[in-house]
Amino acid sequence: MDIVEKVLLLAILKKEPNETLNDVVLTLENTNLFSLKEGKRLLKKLKSEEYLTDSYLTFKGEAVAKNVEQEFKI
Repeated sequence: MDIVEKVLLLAILKKEPNETLNDVVLTLENTNLFSLKEGKRLLKKLKSEEYLTDSYLTFKGEAVAKNVEQEFKI
């Protein structure tokens, strides 16, 4: 998993309850992490790898995102 996917998972973990996955992608696009097209491609990839359901992290996705959070705290 590359750094961009890790940041996206962490951003999804930390999103506000009223935010959608698209809102998270748009926020990260505004930081120039990736383009909107690339962000949507990453969402599809994470869904196919079962890190995400339609709008939430799966148990697997949440576990990885929490590990990423710890990794970034160092």
